[in-house]
Amino acid sequence: MSEKRKFELIKKSKQNNARLGKIYTSHGEINTPVFMPVGTQGTVKTLTPEELKGIGVEIILGNVYHLYLRPGDELIKEAGGLHKFMNWQGPILTDSGGYQVFSLAELRKITEEHVEFKSHIDGSSQFLDPEKVIQIQTNLGSDIMMSFDECIPYPCEYDYARQAMERTLRWSGRCKQAYINKNIEEQLLFGITQGGTYKDLRKKSIEGTIEIGFDGYAIGGLSVGEPKDLMFEILNDTMTIFPEDKPRYLMGIGTPVDLWECIELGVDMFDCVMPTRNARNGQVFTSRGKLVIKNAKHKRDFRPLDLECDCYTCRNYTRAYLQHLFNAKEILALKLNTLHNLHFMIQLIFKIRRAIQEDKFLEEKKKFLDKYMNMD
Repeated sequence: MSEKRKFELIKKSKQNNARLGKIYTSHGEINTPVFMPVGTQGTVKTLTPEELKGIGVEIILGNVYHLYLRPGDELIKEAGGLHKFMNWQGPILTDSGGYQVFSLAELRKITEEHVEFKSHIDGSSQFLDPEKVIQIQTNLGSDIMMSFDECIPYPCEYDYARQAMERTLRWSGRCKQAYINKNIEEQLLFGITQGGTYKDLRKKSIEGTIEIGFDGYAIGGLSVGEPKDLMFEILNDTMTIFPEDKPRYLMGIGTPVDLWECIELGVDMFDCVMPTRNARNGQVFTSRGKLVIKNAKHKRDFRPLDLECDCYTCRNYTRAYLQHLFNAKEILALKLNTLHNLHFMIQLIFKIRRAIQEDKFLEEKKKFLDKYMNMD
């Protein structure tokens, strides 16, 4: 394995299963734990790549389903790949589209060979299969490609969860073979594990995916409606099955509380639309909890969003001004809120990394949650 494909485990916490690591890619190193802003359609909504870099973002996430439908992976390949197309020079991870297939259940049909679906854009008939998903991600030129999986809803009957898990394993094998056939040295391939909320299925999925062999391993199919306590229980019971020398990616999870809880269990990578989506809906994260900026109580509040934050928004604008912008439906409100929320998440990751490095994870977690969960 070449150096650029290596995951380096730098430190394990003396207090729990939290860990520090580094992923080497063709477009730079990724320090873990890491939070990846979601740039589904080749953009993190409202922000430029320069702004993302400025707040410390190391890697962003794109999506096969959306980029395949519009503008098309062949066009992006013609443009020189996704990095050049969107002017982002850091690492990119592309999700395989399995979650979108799940979320558009009314528009799709799953067979052993592929998934047939109707485009949400124009209603045209389309299909994705493991080989095509690898080809699309090859065209996009992402640094980390994800294998194709079948994501199931919650609740879900055991037999269906088992069938979907076993199909995902077969698709994972096809993805790995397609990846080998292309001999793509500059791109990493991660496998996705499934199994719903059934611990025995989760264990079989993890063991089967490890047997196929990937550069990293993702936990898929959580945060689809199950109680948070159940999600944490599943992670607690299964994280130790994953190999220590590969990164572990919990897909679609990423609230501030989730980061502390899941990193403590040994998770390395996260993505979530919540920081950006909430920002566009007028909800921001602060060190003292969530704040809904559109509320009338902020009309004459001339403090920043967060007195402890040094982001561009907090250095230059007040809650009163941001409340005015949002309620006046000004685009600037969405941008400033998003900039703040992502800055908050990246700084939180930095704080967690320092806590692991200094073996103060539990103390720092308690300090953060005591303040965050008791907003004044």
